Amino acid sequence: MTNGISPSTPRDFTMELGDAALNARIAAGMAQVEDLLYDRLSTGEDFVADKVTHLVRAGGKRFRPLVALLCSEFGANPGAENVVKGAAITEMVHLATLYHDDVMDEAAKRRGVESANHRWNNTVAILAGDILFAHASRLMSEIDTDTVRHFADTFGVLVTGQMRETVGAGEANPIEHYLKVIEEKTGVLIASAAYLGSLHSGASPDAVERCEKLGAAIGMVFQIVDDIIDIFSTSSESGKVPGTDLREGVFTLPTLYAMHEDSPAGEELRALLTGPLTRDEDVARALELIRNTNGRERALDDVHRYLAEIDDHLDHLPEGAANRALRELSSYTISRVG
Repeated sequence: MTNGISPSTPRDFTMELGDAALNARIAAGMAQVEDLLYDRLSTGEDFVADKVTHLVRAGGKRFRPLVALLCSEFGANPGAENVVKGAAITEMVHLATLYHDDVMDEAAKRRGVESANHRWNNTVAILAGDILFAHASRLMSEIDTDTVRHFADTFGVLVTGQMRETVGAGEANPIEHYLKVIEEKTGVLIASAAYLGSLHSGASPDAVERCEKLGAAIGMVFQIVDDIIDIFSTSSESGKVPGTDLREGVFTLPTLYAMHEDSPAGEELRALLTGPLTRDEDVARALELIRNTNGRERALDDVHRYLAEIDDHLDHLPEGAANRALRELSSYTISRVG
């Protein structure tokens, strides 16, 4: 990324936020989060710590801690101790969900390394995720009971989203169902990061509420953009094989819009997508059909709707470098799909 936020590796976190002082504060905060993650997750028996730190060592964007730290700028004490703890909690919970997701998806890779279930087995991966929840719970207890209550609610939403995805849409509208799933599985944890960052920096109640809603909208934008990239980008652009979701039988937003289109391409697509696609030629045909519909444009319409929500919340939050950085972050997201 040439403009705006440009994270490298977690232990060498560099970025350009358009303000030197903000750059320094966020970089320092990210380093503190990283140190806290390694410190807490390396405790206990070696055979446990080895598994729990597997995905931490693999890297990752640490996007949720970044959102927490940026939103802490709207309070009187940005980057305070409890802000850092809240940021680390969101990353621990995110990592825990990745361990569990890889078991359910039977994934072989995660963040460029063997998934825990593939390297060891499903039981080890599930238990590693459970230990991460335990570490996150301990950190919550060190802050206050309101944080514990908040995360109890967050856990409930996360699990509901996973359950909703697992049982399927049933008689519900598939598009509305899918949007609800990503709101619960992706949006809620980024919303939580924004909430904790602003709350524990001493932001006003209105600012905290705005940040939470802002985080949820950012989560929706990021997930839908990833959906679009999976369908419409080349391997060299996205770093993964196009149509990965189709191969797994997961029909994301642009695909769902394409399937609902009253056109020859939509009709053929509905006949083709009755489950996971195992043949390369079927994947190629499905991708071609989706590109011949308005699925991409309708998914982008939703992205722009959430971007408008983000701008509205930022319009009501204090002006400054963090406000501009969050706008830049959102703008970068949409630029990924051209």
